[in-house]
Amino acid sequence: MDGNKDEAERCVELAERYIREKKFEDAEKFIRKAHKLFPMKKTEDLLTKVASLSKQNVKTEPEPTVRKRHTAAKEGPQVQVNVEYSKEQLEAVKRIKKCKDYYEILGVSKEATDSDIKKAYKKLALQLHPDKNKAPGAAESFKAIGNAVAILTDVEKRKQYDLYGPEEERLQSSQARQNHTHNYTRGFEADITAEELFNMFFGGGIPQQEFYMRRTGGRWMRQQEAQAQNAHSQQANGYTTFVQSLLLVLLILISMMSSFFISDPIYSLHPSAKYSVARKTEQFNIPYYVKENFHTEYQGSLRRLEISVEEEYLLNLRQACYRERNYREALLWKARSFHDQEMYEKAKNIDIPSCKKLQSLQVS
Repeated sequence: MDGNKDEAERCVELAERYIREKKFEDAEKFIRKAHKLFPMKKTEDLLTKVASLSKQNVKTEPEPTVRKRHTAAKEGPQVQVNVEYSKEQLEAVKRIKKCKDYYEILGVSKEATDSDIKKAYKKLALQLHPDKNKAPGAAESFKAIGNAVAILTDVEKRKQYDLYGPEEERLQSSQARQNHTHNYTRGFEADITAEELFNMFFGGGIPQQEFYMRRTGGRWMRQQEAQAQNAHSQQANGYTTFVQSLLLVLLILISMMSSFFISDPIYSLHPSAKYSVARKTEQFNIPYYVKENFHTEYQGSLRRLEISVEEEYLLNLRQACYRERNYREALLWKARSFHDQEMYEKAKNIDIPSCKKLQSLQVS
């Protein structure tokens, strides 16, 4: 919880800096993030302050620049208007404003892959970037597609958005109607700005201190932190590789040395070219196999050897019986779960030969 508080305070500091720079949208994003991490009265006060300053800024914001050229003619003065954006650019902005979710914003289906999403983003980003598109609302639309690609290319955030997105959208839409503003975050905000995303996709001039990189778990981190973590990871990986190589060499040496000191087993439960002579134990008639020179090579107690054979055989039989019972119980549970009578009967009749053989030996 203390870690969340420190992170929240850092977000508040960033928000206050953005307020001083009159970047109210960025400030609001970090205030909301701070409030999610560690709710406190300061974030609520800042949110109210940002909302008030943002409304004042909207009222004092100048009208879009329109170039006018007056020409004189015999019929009287005429006005020729040169607008700085095309009809297609304005239509693209209007389409984004009408969209209900991130999939519609990018123009992809809910089954779209990461490649499809990124391809759609690149096309829209070139069309809506504020440096190229001067239509009213282009900046907000550019932020909308940035937020959309950041959420939908993050596995965990996309999963959460697919589960809870519609509820958040309805809430945001309701708030938007009350405030008479259009909100593109829909309760799911990216940890990186739209301009930073654009730079990542198109290799623009990225500020060193503000550049984020994706962690393995799907979160974002600053470039310096990522570089430090990668350096530490590479050092750890080098040490791990050295230890693994050392262990491998040690195992090879042990294996080579053991071949000089460890002799072959006296018997085997399975026939082979080396163990070709069949025998049976006296008590349970358990089959086992020995070498052709068994009588000359083995000088120990035959009864003790056969006890070892029987113990190993029974151990293998118990393990096989355990696997057979587990398999049958799993099928029975599945049949009961799906209320499948046919599967249930089939599971009941599954043969368990190892268990039967073990039971017969125990009885005898």
